Amino acid sequence: MGIRRYKPTSPGRRNMTVSTFEEITKREPEKSLLEPLKKHAGRNNQGRVTARGRGGGNKRFYRRIDFKRNKFGIPAKVAAIEYDPNRSARIALLHYVDGEKRYILAPLGLKVGDIVQSGSGSPIRVGNALPLSDIPTGTPIHNIELYPGRGGQLVRSAGVAAQIMAKQDGYAQVRMPSGEVRMIRLNCMATLGQVGNVDHENVRIGKAGRSRHLGRRPITRGAAMNAADHPHGGGEGKAPIGGQPRTPWGKPTLGYRTRRNKKTDKFIVRRRGKGR
Repeated sequence: MGIRRYKPTSPGRRNMTVSTFEEITKREPEKSLLEPLKKHAGRNNQGRVTARGRGGGNKRFYRRIDFKRNKFGIPAKVAAIEYDPNRSARIALLHYVDGEKRYILAPLGLKVGDIVQSGSGSPIRVGNALPLSDIPTGTPIHNIELYPGRGGQLVRSAGVAAQIMAKQDGYAQVRMPSGEVRMIRLNCMATLGQVGNVDHENVRIGKAGRSRHLGRRPITRGAAMNAADHPHGGGEGKAPIGGQPRTPWGKPTLGYRTRRNKKTDKFIVRRRGKGR
């Protein structure tokens, strides 16, 4: 796991970096765990754009990931560490002793041949999944459930980890990578360790074509548009915004908080800091 930098043989190669992929041990995915993945180019079921700047990109298959880790008490051997084009983290192929195969997110330090398992009473070891009630305070965790049995929803990106700060009254206080401290029920599952591929944040795309391969289209600045198309548009020459920055739909942006209040706000002990 590292970063390789290209020599500047062309303007696109200059400063481009890629992962070395040295942790990958298997090139072809497990066919039984693949599903078709249809591209939607940022459109909803009415055909209208709801996510701008999406479209194109290489064809992908979806790898079915076991976020629930609900195969309790049955050990599994790590058969391979694989690349997954649908997420920033690497994935690990598990072979259970009863013959079943599953993918999980590959934590940092997990190697081929390691034994992992899930359920209450499992050893405190990287890759094992346990209820929060069984995990010692201060342990790095990822793939955390918000509701018991729903499957991990929090802390799944490359290189991130959360930490249990305290336990009381049936809840664990968990510090998220953003700095937010949140209360989560003690019977929710989490996986031990930090998500692997920690150098993902250091990869430099380098050229526009590589972004297109990832399915990202060019984004036009509002100031370059006509006044009819964006609040920042219009004017003679290069005109300043002339007021508070706004989205294409007229709402304030760049620092303006848009998060709505929710019933679950009562479980947030400390909000994340500004700019995170």
